[in-house]
Amino acid sequence: MELDKNTNITSAEHAQLWNAYMNASITSTIVKYFLAKVEDPDIESVLQEALTLTTTHLETLTNIFTKENKPVPMGFNDQDLNTKAPRLYSDNYFLQHILQLGMAGMFTFSASTSLSIRHDIYTFFSKGLQEYNHLHQKATSVSLAKGLYLRSPTIPTPNEVDFVKKQNFLTGWLGKRRPLTTQEITYLYSNLERNSLGIAMLTGFSQVVKSKEIKKYLIRGIEIARKHMNIFRSILEENHVPTPMGSDSMVTDSTNVSPFSDKLMMYHVNGMSTLGIGFYGVSISTNIRRDLAVHYTRLTAEIALYSEDGATLLIDNEWLEEPPRMVNRNELVKPNK
Repeated sequence: MELDKNTNITSAEHAQLWNAYMNASITSTIVKYFLAKVEDPDIESVLQEALTLTTTHLETLTNIFTKENKPVPMGFNDQDLNTKAPRLYSDNYFLQHILQLGMAGMFTFSASTSLSIRHDIYTFFSKGLQEYNHLHQKATSVSLAKGLYLRSPTIPTPNEVDFVKKQNFLTGWLGKRRPLTTQEITYLYSNLERNSLGIAMLTGFSQVVKSKEIKKYLIRGIEIARKHMNIFRSILEENHVPTPMGSDSMVTDSTNVSPFSDKLMMYHVNGMSTLGIGFYGVSISTNIRRDLAVHYTRLTAEIALYSEDGATLLIDNEWLEEPPRMVNRNELVKPNK
């Protein structure tokens, strides 16, 4: 085991550690603001657990980077935060944000665990996966108790097992479309819900952002998310599946002072866009109807373009922290001038 601890970290482990640090630093900064504004004691307890989790992760990750003589990422800190800014979101948004954080944490830490070899790093991600699981469970329990949880719809289904007998089971564009499967409903509904929460986030950011260029970018994101919601909602309603309501009530009318730096807001939006691409990818893999796969493919491309434009804005403002990369061998072998 000692030998294992002294083994150099792999590129995969380094990448996952770096991403975990960046995500923990931005999350802890945002949650500090939530804690400064939350009123409901039950939701405050969930937020406090989220802050403890991310703060502990930052300490562990800093120790690993230091031990390995790797530069510790700059990430985000209190310079990107103004806890004295007026309330921008409701307590319900705080809770829904943590629910999504729990899901995203389980999603990313599960992948990171599978990519880790060294014992201490594997243990960190494996334990973190359990911690995000517990956080999500606690947020879910509080949300259910307060009647704020958006349950996936229940539907009538056949009473007996059957097998697909015709190729038109795959049909989407031409011919009679079959009803949605439960898997297809699950991801349509969850993607609809995530876009709704994304609109709330973007709306709040767009109300307080300083840069006019970034404000324009955020408004464009709202329009994209609404378009995606309309597509998902129309497919569900065509199949008589109930859909969730919007999230306008989660955002206050505050416009004067921003709780976050423009840099933090841009990085967070770009990160959520990238995560959205991952969820759409999972959705494609679980769909059988051709029209749904085409929708997801087209919408993924739209998010990818939006994310790329966001990265360009980050680079233009010199805000994009470069991930660890391979040395440039061509530069190293250049003759001295």
